[in-house]
Amino acid sequence: MRTWIILLLWACAHQSVNAVTLSRGPVRRKTKETEGRQDKDLLRRSKRGWMWRQFFLQEEYTGTEHQYIGKLHSDMDRGDGTVMYVLAGEGAGTIFVIDSNSGDLHATRSLDREEKPFYTLRAQVVNKKNGLPLEPETEFTVKLHDINDNEPKFDKEVYTASVPERSHIGTYVTQVTAHDADDEMFGYSAKLAYSISQGHPYFSVEPNTGIIRTALGPSDMDREQREHYQVVIEAKDMAGQRGGLTGTTTVNISLTDVNDNPPRFTQSIYQFSVPEITKVGSLVGRIRAVDADVGRNAEMDYTVVNGDGLDVFDISTDRNTQEGILSLKKPLDYEKKKSYMLQIQVQNTHPDTQFLSMDAKDIANIRVSVEDVDEPPQFEKINYILEVKEDAAVGTVIGSVSAVDPDILRSPVKYSIDRHTDVDRIFGVYAGNGSIFLQRPLDREEFAWHNISVIATEFISSCDSSNVMPVYIRVLDVNDNPPMLASFYETFVCENAKAGQKIQTISAVDPDDPVGGHRFLFSLAPESSVRANFSVRDNGDNTAGIFTRRTGFGRMHKSTHLVAVVISDGHIPMQSSTGTLTIRVCTCDRDGNMEMCNAEALSSTTGLSTGALVAILLCILILLLIVVLFAALKRQKKKEPLIISKEDVRDNVVSYNDEGGGEEDTQAFDIGALRHPEVMEESKLRRDILPPESLYPPPPLRRTMVPSRGNADVRDFINQRVQENDGNPTAPPYDSLATYAYEGNGSVAESLSSLGSVSSEGEQDYNYLSEWGPRFRKLADMYGGEDSDWDS
Repeated sequence: MRTWIILLLWACAHQSVNAVTLSRGPVRRKTKETEGRQDKDLLRRSKRGWMWRQFFLQEEYTGTEHQYIGKLHSDMDRGDGTVMYVLAGEGAGTIFVIDSNSGDLHATRSLDREEKPFYTLRAQVVNKKNGLPLEPETEFTVKLHDINDNEPKFDKEVYTASVPERSHIGTYVTQVTAHDADDEMFGYSAKLAYSISQGHPYFSVEPNTGIIRTALGPSDMDREQREHYQVVIEAKDMAGQRGGLTGTTTVNISLTDVNDNPPRFTQSIYQFSVPEITKVGSLVGRIRAVDADVGRNAEMDYTVVNGDGLDVFDISTDRNTQEGILSLKKPLDYEKKKSYMLQIQVQNTHPDTQFLSMDAKDIANIRVSVEDVDEPPQFEKINYILEVKEDAAVGTVIGSVSAVDPDILRSPVKYSIDRHTDVDRIFGVYAGNGSIFLQRPLDREEFAWHNISVIATEFISSCDSSNVMPVYIRVLDVNDNPPMLASFYETFVCENAKAGQKIQTISAVDPDDPVGGHRFLFSLAPESSVRANFSVRDNGDNTAGIFTRRTGFGRMHKSTHLVAVVISDGHIPMQSSTGTLTIRVCTCDRDGNMEMCNAEALSSTTGLSTGALVAILLCILILLLIVVLFAALKRQKKKEPLIISKEDVRDNVVSYNDEGGGEEDTQAFDIGALRHPEVMEESKLRRDILPPESLYPPPPLRRTMVPSRGNADVRDFINQRVQENDGNPTAPPYDSLATYAYEGNGSVAESLSSLGSVSSEGEQDYNYLSEWGPRFRKLADMYGGEDSDWDS
């Protein structure tokens, strides 16, 4: 009702100011007539009409006619119809129209203040006849009066917020904000008030600010009871009065967790069983405690606080599942202890004293039973170290190992050696008592240590269980090797050497390893023949010096001296050997530097000279050149032609470097070498057998002269030979004349060869030539001796 009263008062005020006067009196305007009199008349100030600068129009007009805004009037309008009102500016002619005669201003359609709150227009009075302005343009605005036609809208359709559980009343949660598009300066159309329509009694909202706060105490805001809330907030304009427009939004509020719950075991007693052979560090079992909190507040720690297995078992926390992992800390022995009792405590890792005390923890008991297992025998020691002298006899017992069955039955144990560790079978073990003995002789100089593995197994066992123990055998040294010269010594002595001159220092080596170290003694061999020339002096440090005993040595008299030196050790039993030192007599300079020795010494010391090496290399190069030239000449040697004489077309003489089976043996040579390479690649046939007929097409038919019946045998013979020659795969690839020594059977003329003919001096009868026809007429005249009586 209050809204309608305000609108009525506004309408009355609007009607009282609809008529606006644009001018109070005539306005002087510059024309051509007045311009001519400017120098006569004084300048006058024009008299302008007055007007209000604003018109008001209600938005969202729903009438069918044009909405009346107001009336424009000028003092120049005397009501005689000579003036005309002209409107210009925003929306002139489309949104706003003016009556040119009366000056009434109208709006042609409904307007929305939220789209455009005001319009700026210009009005002017002109002469209707000539269109000349009677006064300057006047600018004014049309402002739209707001009505409550827009509901409030929130910034978000859905808000998300959170607040810790156990919060006190009035704890800030979040703030929502809504906006109204109506005019805030006009009435209460944009005055908003917030209220909560869903979410009671847990939350409240401040009407003016939209701040949401908790409405219940800590005991009622428990995340473990309810975690998510959906609150609906309403914003209403007109300051929340009846008739105002409303807008709503949803706020999803979650309670965040605080550490207000201690962990609790799911059961008070846990039972596990574990075999006694379980390895240290292995898993025994898992226990679980639950915490109603989540995340960091649900992390917990397990500890063993009491029991008889504090030093045997250990417990840790699985950070992924928050379970307690019970593991083995020490080996178990069923024969010693069959079960253990443990007391386990659990508490939060990060307790919050605001909600929980430091004593918030839980206790559970664990009973662990040890299962009996048929264990393998156990050795009394971790390892064994035995010693034996290298000269010990085969079969000597060098030591023993001992193992017992840890089970209650105490089964007897048998022993054996892992032959992978004793491939040569040097050692053996007695299966009953574990004594280790020698099976082969030892040599410390070859192997000073032997590492073998002894296996202990129960004689009677339900499973093939065993244990392996390493045994280290040290071979003790015995003085069984004589000392020897450290190397092959060869030195020289100058011809002008003086008595007592040192010419060489020698040392010795011994593969034995005595406890106190080596002590070598050096002396000349009793049978040595150089005692008058050389002597040996022991230096006392396992070395000795060779000295001359006389002055002057003759190289031509004796060029080489062999000095036999006896080396012995000082241990029991004493070992000795004799080494030979070679001393050559050489010519030296004054400083004792060698200049020349005999041929043997020279060759042994200096080797081949540079000239000799160069000569040897030159000989090798010459030999290589000769070989290369010989090979090149042999490649350039031309082969002899197959046909020696081109004039003889009957006989084809082919030369070969081997002897064949005669002229008719065509298989003794490779006739294919004369053929074209492409033809040879297409068909390669063996030469030692007759090729199949299918590989060769039959020879083409030839038209030959048919001889007389009397020569049928010659015809058959020739045809047979021609066919054989055509089909012969070994025939030469060129045309050749094939001759045959057959002239037919029973020929009257016999052979035409002069070699086999009878002497021409004898008389012969050639009358038969006249019977052969006209072709033999000439022969008949020549040999017949009588005149021919043939018809011409």
